[in-house]
Amino acid sequence: MTERYIDPTQESGRTLFSRHIPGEVVMLNLLRFRDEADYSASPELAPDVPISGRQAYQAYIDHTLPYLEATGGSLALLGEGGRYLIGPEEERWDCVMLVRQNSLADFMAFASDAAYLKGMGHRTAALEDSRLLPVVEFNGNSILGGSND
Repeated sequence: MTERYIDPTQESGRTLFSRHIPGEVVMLNLLRFRDEADYSASPELAPDVPISGRQAYQAYIDHTLPYLEATGGSLALLGEGGRYLIGPEEERWDCVMLVRQNSLADFMAFASDAAYLKGMGHRTAALEDSRLLPVVEFNGNSILGGSND
């Protein structure tokens, strides 16, 4: 089985915060859904009948949006994915999502909210694989003049 990426590691979290991003950050999410959601890690959230990974992720979005918005964040884009135009032919992403947050501190306030965390099982149940890339916008139309490692 190929390696799956569902949750951040402590090391990736440290690396993100060591960037000392001064302002807004956008999280690029690439999502691949399971055919059938797997609620084995969160049986208390499982619906009475089996649902698709896509349906489970919608339950996650519905649960998450109030907490995201309460910390100043927003869902900037939610779109259908597919196969790459440039990239590995065998790789596909079912959904692409851009989540905008005012700062890393606001992102952490959102991501560590106990009420929000109670619904994380929907996300885990939904996903076969994912990628999460923090993005910092350049000022203007130039990629020169700043380091955004």
